[in-house]
Amino acid sequence: MRELTRPERLRPGARVAVVAPSGPVPEERVEAGLELLRGWGLDPVVMPHVLGRHPEFEYLATSDADRAADFQAAWCDPSVDAVICARGGYGAQRMADLLDWTALRAAGPKVFVGFSDITALHEAFATRMGLVTLHGPMAGAIDFLKNEHAREHLRATLFEPESTRVIQGAGGALVPGRADGVTLGGCVSLLAAELGTPHARAGARGGLLMIEDIGEERYRLDRILTQLLRAGWLEGVAGVVLGSWHRCGPYEELRAMFADRLGGLGVPVAEEFGFGHGEGALTIPFGVRAELDTGTRTLTLARPALA
Repeated sequence: MRELTRPERLRPGARVAVVAPSGPVPEERVEAGLELLRGWGLDPVVMPHVLGRHPEFEYLATSDADRAADFQAAWCDPSVDAVICARGGYGAQRMADLLDWTALRAAGPKVFVGFSDITALHEAFATRMGLVTLHGPMAGAIDFLKNEHAREHLRATLFEPESTRVIQGAGGALVPGRADGVTLGGCVSLLAAELGTPHARAGARGGLLMIEDIGEERYRLDRILTQLLRAGWLEGVAGVVLGSWHRCGPYEELRAMFADRLGGLGVPVAEEFGFGHGEGALTIPFGVRAELDTGTRTLTLARPALA
């Protein structure tokens, strides 16, 4: 698996566009997020449909076409240096095929931030644009608004990426060891849902797979991992890093299932690393070569996440 192109780091005065590719977001959360971004010296702009609501499907932030148009306009605006999602939820897959990927590539590399449902776009950016993206807190989400640790790690990654080359995990080792590979991953249910779509990669061969999820019962996570195994998607993976499993049941029960499904891969597996939907979530770059060491609980990037 090859490393991807790193976009430029942000500097004070950089213009960032806030988009809502998935679910609706309350106006007060958007306003609070904008205030925090301004406090970092950034110049945030909200795209026209961020506060929209789909007339029929309440789980979507306006229509697929409008969400795609916002995203397209933000990315293709030469004055915009970064695109930050307002929240996840559901809907990114519905609008991904409406984007003009040729035009997005022509607009050049920019910083892209989001997680959860945004996993579908991380995959698309990897396969269609060859671009490093950031799996991290979103502008209108609780982790960004309420958790200083999560917010500070994102800020440091954006402005001072050298300072976050060594990412310190919080957990231990399900399978001990060291591994080297290119980071990829996100919400594991979305990775499984992407199989067979135009933006899905062939597999995780040579990669350090970073996965997490929220609100999935143990048997459903078992099914998701089994699907990835049966599809051959995990063949040749260099290592696996497990993040948070918020509202997925008691971790000890999940741990037994992870050991059963992932232990046979014969690669290091770190657990409870500290990214995803959990409190104080770390920002993880996707598309960067890194070394996982379960003994020190570290992920060490070969180069800073941003250039």
